[in-house]
Parts: sequence; C-alpha cells; structure tokens
Amino acid sequence: MAADRRLPPQAARLGSVTSRRDQALAASALRRALSPFAAFPERWLLVDVASQRLVLFHGADSLTEYPISTSKRGVGGEDGSLRTPPGWHRVHAKIGAGEPRGATFEGRVATGRVWRGEPGPGDLILTRILTLDGLEEGVNRGTGRDSLARYIYVHGTNEEDRMGTPSSHGCVRMTNAEVEDLFERVEAGDPLVVVGDFHDAVPAPIPDPSGAGRFHYAGLGGSGMSALAQFQVMRGGRASGSDRGFDGGGRREAREKLERLGIRVFPQDGSGIDDDCAALVVSTAVEREVPDFARAIERELPIVHRSRLLAHFVAEQRTIAVAGTSGKSTVVAMIFEILRASRRDPSVITGGDLIALQREGLWGNAYAGGSDLLVVEADESDGSLVAYEPAVAVVLNLHKDHKEPAEVLEMLRVFERRTRETLVCGDAPELASLVDEAGSRGTRRLTPPAAPRTTLDADGSRFEIEGVAFRLPVPGAHNVENALAAIAACRAVGVGLPEMVEPLARFQGVGRRFQSIGSAGGVEVVDDFAHNPRKIEATIATARRRAPGRVLAVYQPHGYGPTRFLRADLVEAFAGALAPDDRLWMLEVFYAGGTATRDFSARELIAEIAARGRGAEFAAARDDLVARLAAEARPGDLVLVMGARDPSLTEFAEAILLALEARPAAAVRRPAF
Repeated sequence: MAADRRLPPQAARLGSVTSRRDQALAASALRRALSPFAAFPERWLLVDVASQRLVLFHGADSLTEYPISTSKRGVGGEDGSLRTPPGWHRVHAKIGAGEPRGATFEGRVATGRVWRGEPGPGDLILTRILTLDGLEEGVNRGTGRDSLARYIYVHGTNEEDRMGTPSSHGCVRMTNAEVEDLFERVEAGDPLVVVGDFHDAVPAPIPDPSGAGRFHYAGLGGSGMSALAQFQVMRGGRASGSDRGFDGGGRREAREKLERLGIRVFPQDGSGIDDDCAALVVSTAVEREVPDFARAIERELPIVHRSRLLAHFVAEQRTIAVAGTSGKSTVVAMIFEILRASRRDPSVITGGDLIALQREGLWGNAYAGGSDLLVVEADESDGSLVAYEPAVAVVLNLHKDHKEPAEVLEMLRVFERRTRETLVCGDAPELASLVDEAGSRGTRRLTPPAAPRTTLDADGSRFEIEGVAFRLPVPGAHNVENALAAIAACRAVGVGLPEMVEPLARFQGVGRRFQSIGSAGGVEVVDDFAHNPRKIEATIATARRRAPGRVLAVYQPHGYGPTRFLRADLVEAFAGALAPDDRLWMLEVFYAGGTATRDFSARELIAEIAARGRGAEFAAARDDLVARLAAEARPGDLVLVMGARDPSLTEFAEAILLALEARPAAAVRRPAF
C-alpha cells in the first residue's frame, strides 16, 4: 500500500479521525446544486477557504491537509474578479514535473529561472502547477466564469510566509515543498472542490416554502424562477420578486398573471428584502451586485439557488423528471395532461408554457395539484439535473446542444444514480452505457413502447400500441417519439394504456412548439422554439409535410456562445433540411446583455448556408423582413419563425400574420402549378 499513490500510506491512520468540520464540508460539497458526483470520488481535494486549508480525501476520509493562501478578495468565479472560483473542478493538467524547487513559470511555461528565497517583485508562480477546469456551468465554467480560461491554478509561491492568510489574486497558493508533495499524490482528472466560509459550505436548511415567511425571487420574470414562485404560492406559501424586465413597465401581461396569484412584484432595488422575507431565491444569472442580493447578504438571509429549491420540491414529491436534449417541455406537458385526465391530480414545474394551463388564465409553466405526483423538466444546460432525486427519470435523447454529448452523458449518469424507482430510456446507441449501468445496479427500466403502424399527416399522427389505437393532434415524427416516452413514464406510475388514449387525443400542446399563430391568404404562420440542429431539422421536416407550398423560414440564433459552439452543425442542419425552393432569412444573433463576446455575425452563417446552394439571406431589421415576407409569401406557403430565449419572437410572428392579413387580395401571389 505504501507504494500506491492512489491511496497515501496515512489513509488507515487518518481516516478514522476525520474531523466533524471535514465531515460537514465533504457532505455539503457533495450536496452542491451542480455537483457532478452522487458519491464521494475515490481521491479528491477540498479547498476550505474559511480555514485556509487544502484537504486530501480518500472517499469520505480526510488523509492530510496543507496550509494555503486563496484570494484576498474572497470567493467568486467572474472574469476580472481576482477571486478564487467556488465549486467542483477537475485537475486539468500537471505542469512542472522534474523542475527544480523554485522553478519560475509564466503562462504555464517554465522560464528557466529559479527562485532561491530572494525578495522578488509580485506573486511568482513556482515549482509545480495544477491547472483547474471547472465542472459547474455558470459558476466556474462557461463564458465569463471559466476557471481554466482565468488561469486558476494550485501552485507554489515566493510568499510562503503568507500561508493561512487570503492574499492571492485568485489562485490557490502553497509552499514549494508542499506543492511538490501534493503534486506526487494526485493525477490529472482528480476532482477538487472550493467551498467558501463555513456557513456557505454547509447550507442552512431551506425555510419551509409553505410557511409564513416570504420567499423573494430575484429575476422573477424568467421561466424557471416564475414557475417556482407560482408553485410555492399555489401550495400555500408566500412569494414576491423583482425583474429588470418589469421595472420599465415591460411584459405587463406576465406581471399581471403573477400578481393575480398574490405574488408581489418589487422594483429590483433591494426594497423587496425586508422584515417578513425568509429567503432570497437566485439563479446563476443573478450576480452579487444586484441590489436584492446585496441586501440579503447584509440582513444575513438564506440565499437559495433556484436549482436547490427545485431539488427540494423534487425530493419531497413522487416526481417524474424529464431529461434529454430535445422534447423535454412537450413530454412534461403530455405526462401532465395524461395524469390530470386520469384523475391523478398532478403538479407540474416546467420551462415551457402549457396551453391547457394558459387557457385557464395561468402563465402555463406551473400548477399545484392535490396528489404527491410532480412532473418537472430536468435541464442539462446549467448542469442542475444532477441535483435531483426523482422517483422516475425519463431520458429522451442525447445530441449536441449546450454541451458536448460526452459531458451531458456524465450528468445523466449522476441523474440516473439518484433515481429512486424507475428509469425510462430508449435503446439509442448513445445512451447504451447509461442503460447498462442502470441494469447493473438493479434499477427498474422501462423502454418507450414500439408503434410499428404509425401514420403521419399534416395535422398530427395515428399509431397503435399493443392493440390500442392512439390519435395525436400535434404534427411530426418527433412528437410520436415524445408521446411514446410520455406513455412509458405514465405506465411507471400505474396508468393503463386505455386511460391515455383520450388525453393524448385532446393534447393541447406547449407554447412555441410548432404553434400555429394563424393563416391569411392561404399562408400559415407557425412559431417554434427550435434552436439546436436536431430541433431545427425536425421542425422544418414537420413544416414541409404540412405546407403544400414552400417553407419560408426565419431563424434568430439564440446567443453568441451557443451559436459559436453549434455553428458548423447549424449550417449543416439548414443546408440539409431546406428544399431547393424553400427560403431562409436569419436575424442577427440575439444578445441579452452581459459579457458575451460578439465577435461574429449571423451574416457569416448565412453566407455558408447560401454557399451550399440554399436560398438564404441575412435580415438586418425585423420591420423590413415583415414587409418582405408579406410581399414574398404565396398561397400554400408556411412562414416558420424559429429561435429561443427572446420573448419577443412570438410578437414578431404575430406581426407577420397581421401584415399578411393586410395585403389586398390582388397582392396575393398565386403559385404557378
């Protein structure tokens, strides 16, 4: 054992004396909302900022510790903050093996100079380097908060007398002898987690969301935050919130729906944090500089991340959580409508707006029923799905979207391991390893049923399962797949096939999921959330099946980071999905503010698509494009508006319909057949 670097020789001696503090810190690290681990890794590191220690763990046992020096500005992941980034990382690379003690590095490269104790200017990077790659999206990974891009290291320093005192510019500094020792004990890929002060590291219990205390939501206008606030109030709790989008008088209809439920909307100036406020709820997008956040810290209120509150609701209910790259909102809606129609009285928390709930005067993304059944979306884009412990986990598919598929697969493995009852998952090759692991642990698994006799038409589909005939009123082969997954999930909680026929036949759909805005002059306008390559391909295929004429597609890329990541795939999707007579207009990349690097234009994507022989143009202004579409469209055509994140896209689609309605009959161009 003494020669095995995977388990240092002190393990047996120190494992039995792990301090209560180390036990608490280790347990809280595992419970982090975006923790990628369901169990303790075999070997891992914990940076205890409050005590200025780095602790080496084997499983749940602490083996040894080193004094360190972290940032003098505290904990934070933002670019330019000079803070030590919180959360889970992996050792990305080991640099400096074989270099003498005191070797000096610049830009991760040894300079050839050696520090020998002489007074020197500034904070030198010496001896050994462990580079760190963040694992928590939006915390220490991704645009504006990426630990690897920020050059965050564990390294030796010339300021060895500062150990135990926060004094670095963001890195974790060690004495040169001790960084040599640590370097020999760890390998690239080993996890490392940074936790803040002791109160942050061991989160206070979430106050009772159904109690007398009011929860205040910073960023209330977002789909995820608004859903949680509504759900809390519907269950008897109290909620308020603020949102910059409401402060200027915008989004009045959304605000009124919240206020009708008793959710008070405050200006985002900190005034919502007062004596009866029990907790502040934030998302990753809410920065400490937001006045609500600063006021909550000043008043020492519990600050609860959105994903932690959702995980709380998931854990206390018999929850069906739906994950996957595409189709989550639709499958959640299908499950909810089946359970509701079969008198199971379920609840729902989702990112899409259920038309059935909108027709009852609600926002559409939340509802509290009377049973213990809850249906939720488990989103991979911010990594929060790893925090949930559902009764039934539904995994729909795995494609490239916000992250590389291999990275999402690791999250899905954690998600599956935390599932309490049943995994619903298909036989797609990319999910085979997930299915195999679930089987090896004895997890109950249901596969979406086969529907060999399926007929697709312009308005929906018909299919048969085990002799039971189904009719689905939403079009597209992808929606048949969605329905089969919903059927399997409902079977997992005891609903029989015959009970599902009528709810699916009356399925009302989800807002902006191939939602028909209306028709004028023989031209239909459809609004759709499609934003990744697979969704775009499926949506265009559905539109081409529905329209006797051409598809006139309009797409707004949904952010610079996602578009940069998916650029080649988006070009391929449009070039492959559009027919020679179809047309594509692309609006400029959607920019919601913040620190995104705007270093390219949608013009460049359009040029690449046009070079593939497709009719593709850049649209600089929406008003001009509305007029152009009204002039271009002819009977039988379908105008398809696609994009995500921008709530004004539906208004844009409605403006196109109004322009079509305003055309004089003589201006309607007839197709030449």
